[in-house]
Amino acid sequence: MEYSTSKKEKVAVYIDGNNFYKYLKNKEINFPKGVKFNFNKFIDYIIGNRECVSKRYYVGIARNLDGTDKSKQIVAGQQKFVSKMERDGFIIKRGRVMYDKGKIREKGTDVKMAVDLIIGAVDNIYDTAVLVSSDTDLIPAIKYVKYKQKKLEYVGFSHAPSFGIQKYANFTIILRQDDIEKFKEKTLL
Repeated sequence: MEYSTSKKEKVAVYIDGNNFYKYLKNKEINFPKGVKFNFNKFIDYIIGNRECVSKRYYVGIARNLDGTDKSKQIVAGQQKFVSKMERDGFIIKRGRVMYDKGKIREKGTDVKMAVDLIIGAVDNIYDTAVLVSSDTDLIPAIKYVKYKQKKLEYVGFSHAPSFGIQKYANFTIILRQDDIEKFKEKTLL
């Protein structure tokens, strides 16, 4: 009997939910309102035949501060989305949404993502980290991942790629509008 000594490459995926959503809704991509994005199909696409050891989604959690119907809908919609992601095997890393003079700011998710990237490298959880974020605040964590001799793959959007992150990536996937079409959920009309 012959045994194979080759093992599958372990891959962990880190998705910056707010960053991803913002780019997906940009006019250059123009993902249709009401159409769902198939994150599992997307993960399969970026992982290929490697082993996915972790898939994490980082998101600021909306709160209903004013009691309006619109706020209730936003909170309920996000809770439904987060529950579906958890059922699909994603680890949800929750941050806060801060409301500051009419502007909405997400707090805590970037730090959680940076810490998870570093812990994953130190604890040898992955061989390759796939970063789906164009947030250059993550570069110090990326440098540490590289220092620990782990691979880093960057996934960005064609209309706004992060050249800063690409500089440190072993491999880059730049999503174009026709790529995004592959991940639309089929809906019944």
